[in-house]
Amino acid sequence: MLYLAGAIIFSSWLTIAFKIAERFGISTFQAIIFNYFTCVVTGIVLDGSVPAVASIMRAEWFLWAILMGLMFISIFNLVAYTTKKSGVAIASVANKLSLVIPFVFSLFLYNENITFLKIAGVIIALIAVFLTSMPPASSTSESGLKWNLFLLPFVLFAGSGLLDTLIKYVEINFLDGSNQNLYIITAFAVAGIIGTLILLWLLLIGKERLDIRALIAGVLIGVPNYFSLWCLVRVLKIHAGNSSSIIPVTNMGIVLFSTLVAALFFKERLSKVNIIGIILSVIAISIIAFG
Repeated sequence: MLYLAGAIIFSSWLTIAFKIAERFGISTFQAIIFNYFTCVVTGIVLDGSVPAVASIMRAEWFLWAILMGLMFISIFNLVAYTTKKSGVAIASVANKLSLVIPFVFSLFLYNENITFLKIAGVIIALIAVFLTSMPPASSTSESGLKWNLFLLPFVLFAGSGLLDTLIKYVEINFLDGSNQNLYIITAFAVAGIIGTLILLWLLLIGKERLDIRALIAGVLIGVPNYFSLWCLVRVLKIHAGNSSSIIPVTNMGIVLFSTLVAALFFKERLSKVNIIGIILSVIAISIIAFG
């Protein structure tokens, strides 16, 4: 239960931290890059030693770590781009609805138990995510509803879901207590290297200016980011035969916790629809967890 709470709280902090960074005019792209290198340092400190590059490259999970690192940096920036082009509502719903993909994979690939309550819980969860993420009608721009922009949220939906599925696949087939940290460190390092190459190009062509505040933001984001993944992998390992419940519960918990923090500390007003969504989130979490 402690690891599950950690995965929810640390993951929620990522969204909250980006909101704070945006308010201060800090480059979120640069903060994302520094965050990944902070994750690497955090993992090395936790592991107690600097991993040997040669041994990492020989590991059977090395290519999976490269793929995960690429997905990390791509999905983080895809969320921002989708929000800009299609609106916050569409981007949020597409991202959080992705829990359907690992749920389906867990049921059919790992032969996990299918119950009516689990299915009902996920359906309620999807409705809850949609209602909780829905902004007031006045804040939804017409451009965010154009059908020709459907591809962006669809790619975000697929990418986020496949990332969660990949985490579960690697956890089952390649990870144990001895190599979990090393795998996570490698994935974050790949994301950081890819982001750095992109940033260097943007600096050269004048699209970005180096922001030292982004380094501080990256550190404040990176440590919780590392432990969000560390806790998720740990809770999946503890509940090895029940990932079809764990991932939906984690995602719903993030929705609920983030919404409450936004309302309490950022004074974001909740509509009646949002409140109904939060209530349904609690119901969905209970049904999935005990179904």
